[in-house]
Amino acid sequence: MGLVYALGAYLSWGLVVPLHFRLLGASSPGLILAQRIVWSSLFALALVLLWRVRRSAASPIPWPAPLRPRHALLALSAGLIAVNWLLYLRAVNGGHLLDASLGYYINPLVSVGLGALVLGERLRPVQVVAVGIAALGVLIAVVMAGTLPWVALALAVSFSLYGLIRKVVGVDPTLGFLAETLLLVPFAIAYWILTPEPSPSEPVAVLLLALTGVTTALPLIWFAAAAGRLRLATLGLLQYLAPTCLLALSVLAFGERIAPHQVPLFGLIWIALALYAADSWRAARRGSAK
Repeated sequence: MGLVYALGAYLSWGLVVPLHFRLLGASSPGLILAQRIVWSSLFALALVLLWRVRRSAASPIPWPAPLRPRHALLALSAGLIAVNWLLYLRAVNGGHLLDASLGYYINPLVSVGLGALVLGERLRPVQVVAVGIAALGVLIAVVMAGTLPWVALALAVSFSLYGLIRKVVGVDPTLGFLAETLLLVPFAIAYWILTPEPSPSEPVAVLLLALTGVTTALPLIWFAAAAGRLRLATLGLLQYLAPTCLLALSVLAFGERIAPHQVPLFGLIWIALALYAADSWRAARRGSAK
């Protein structure tokens, strides 16, 4: 099931979410983020209450389980995901979907590195080479452009750290997401009230904003469920699906052009991902043959 959850999350992020947010382009990223947090918390709360009713009917086990000290890390993961959401919204609605795509291409290799450095997941030599090739691509892009690809790197690092924390915390995916959004709700409501920008009143726009709760919560819950079932390295490998979809949308549907400094970066990251995928496939075959 871990693989199914991961595929659902990444395909949603690569296709459904960017198209959804593109339809909300008349609103600012800040307002969309504020409403996204509020609607997501309501949707997650409904899921948790439904789960509680079903669990209470099936078993006398008390709910919820006692909090543990490591659950305090959810405050940090809430902050990271809020930053990631805001950067992503700015990229999508600002015509920089290529930057988002690039960030999520870098993301898997950052996850692989974090898995090795923090969780002690052992990397095979080919995997080390793959991470090095991706880092070389970033370096070449920096030299050619004269500046760091800040948006892409910030998206990659913030979401990789988010995935690491959710794996370490080990809380139920839905409960964890509910806790994160509830921590963010006061800030979202304050922004929603204090911003001079009026909220859309057209029924279609209101509905689209309300649906951000669904398109935000479900992929993240699926991602957290996958993070608890798969090795971080495996989770990182699967993440190439979302940026591939984003790249196709940005070039084929939205008419963005790849800048010269992005060509070697995309090329070397694809080579790194191909090496990593081939090495993981060979390792899986050797394991199944034993």
